[in-house]
Amino acid sequence: MTDSGKVYHRSCTGPALQTVEQHAQDQDITLFASCFCPFVQRVWTALEYLEIPYKYYEVDPYQKSQELLNVSPKGLVPALMLNTFNPPRALNESTVILDFLEDIAAKSTHRSLFPPSTDPYAKALVRLQSDHISRTLVPAFYKYLQAQDPEAQISGGKEFHAAIQSLVELFERAEREVGGTGLWVEGGGLGWADVMVAPWIFRATNALKHYRGFEMPRGTKFEAWLGRLFEHPAFKKTCSDEELYLDSYERYAFNRPNTSQVANAINSGRGLP
Repeated sequence: MTDSGKVYHRSCTGPALQTVEQHAQDQDITLFASCFCPFVQRVWTALEYLEIPYKYYEVDPYQKSQELLNVSPKGLVPALMLNTFNPPRALNESTVILDFLEDIAAKSTHRSLFPPSTDPYAKALVRLQSDHISRTLVPAFYKYLQAQDPEAQISGGKEFHAAIQSLVELFERAEREVGGTGLWVEGGGLGWADVMVAPWIFRATNALKHYRGFEMPRGTKFEAWLGRLFEHPAFKKTCSDEELYLDSYERYAFNRPNTSQVANAINSGRGLP
């Protein structure tokens, strides 16, 4: 396989495009987003699930406009513009935004991605799941996709596979100790860890499979969780057609110079920006 020079997409396709069109009107919250970005997708999915009104606003994080820099100092997405303030205020960083949206929903829609507040231990287990996703699974995804040497690709594949298995073990621990969390439970609702990891698990089934031949772990419960995750309306309506991901992630797969701040951080061994 050779680098064909494909460039990242600048607009959503498929179900995600329909969702964009439904959120074109001004709202109290404006989501600054990029169609291919997994960090955006976790926030976008949360907005849909928590039923918080928002306007979707597509920006190009590689051609950083002053408008984007005003709401996100590093020029990264996602970012929120909060239009109820005068002048408007802003938030960036996906996990910070997710916490903010949880608090907004608690006062408005009364929906939540967490277990009931009456079970703080269950919530703590969910935080352990999400900590593993942020510290281990997400960096392993990029390390694997950007690896060029065959041995590094094999090693990266094993590391990413192990990161998924460790997440499964955390889900199984929660199942034993508190009856399970999120969509790991049949009939359960979309959970915080589901939203945190879904964009990368999804990209593992298209970009990683295409460029690295990656195959998901097997297992009845894991595959059932995967099905519930990908078919959940709040996530499904933020997904574009496969071509968008294959085109947009080719630059990562061939580790083109200055692909992104995330790619540069992985290449230099730094933490994600």
